Amino acid sequence: MPHISAVMKNIPSQFLALGTTKIWDEACILGEILSRHGRYKQAVELYGCALAGYEKALGVDHPDTLTTVHSMALVFDKQGQYEKALEWYGRSLAGKEKALGIDHPDTLTTVHSMASVFDDQGQYERALEWYGRALAGSEKALGIDHPDTLSTVHNMAIVFDKQGQYEKALEWYGRSLAGKEKTLGIDHPDTLTTVHSMASVFDNQGQYEKALEWYERTLAGREKALGVDHPDTLSTVHNMAIVFDKQGQYEKALEWYERTLAGREKTLGVDHPRTQNSLRCLINLSQRAGQTERAQSLQAFVCAEEPSQLN
Repeated sequence: MPHISAVMKNIPSQFLALGTTKIWDEACILGEILSRHGRYKQAVELYGCALAGYEKALGVDHPDTLTTVHSMALVFDKQGQYEKALEWYGRSLAGKEKALGIDHPDTLTTVHSMASVFDDQGQYERALEWYGRALAGSEKALGIDHPDTLSTVHNMAIVFDKQGQYEKALEWYGRSLAGKEKTLGIDHPDTLTTVHSMASVFDNQGQYEKALEWYERTLAGREKALGVDHPDTLSTVHNMAIVFDKQGQYEKALEWYERTLAGREKTLGVDHPRTQNSLRCLINLSQRAGQTERAQSLQAFVCAEEPSQLN
């Protein structure tokens, strides 16, 4: 699709005169697909065409127009163009507050997204401020145990965790967990994400036995709900290996790294960054445990490119 703009701009005027927005709806659907596949430039191009069409047909503050503005912001967010993302989220927010009200769920979605950008930028106090605003609105509009409300509670816990405020993080994760267990059930993937996060906090605090207890709870739930080789299940297996490693239980750590590696090779492929990360952890521990021959044999499967640090 090298000439998306040219194609969209040359749609017959008589078709547009019918007053339908179907062509722009289709453009947005395609833009979302392109964005999911990392084709951001083309996604922005399509969203831009749709936005111009919506503004002309529906007006600048129509919900469909503002949804497209939000989608543009999301693409910039995914690209790490945070200032541009904030600019477009701000435009979406101003329009939604005017058209829908400050506590409308769509408005609060944009507030939450802006908080997420500040979090990604490392502006944690600002992130907490905006998450707090999203939370207050969500509790009022949706209720304290609504999944969207609990998602905001969870994200606030993440920020406290990043700041090293572990007790506060556990408090907010606990609040999120209680709500999710009540609303979604103990084995729902979202519930288990919070259980996993609590385990991670205990790990960061050096409470390794407690971390393993919570990781085991996560693992049992994920194996049941997602399967033994699901990427989220394997992430928990990997983190348990890390804890055994920190405790100096090298044989156990090697066993769990091997389990992670086997699952990731099967599910993700040998060259996937997460697979490669597991392989490097296994090699590193084999060397430290004095198993040099094993480390050397595994070295042949390492990709030249260093993967990002993923669990």
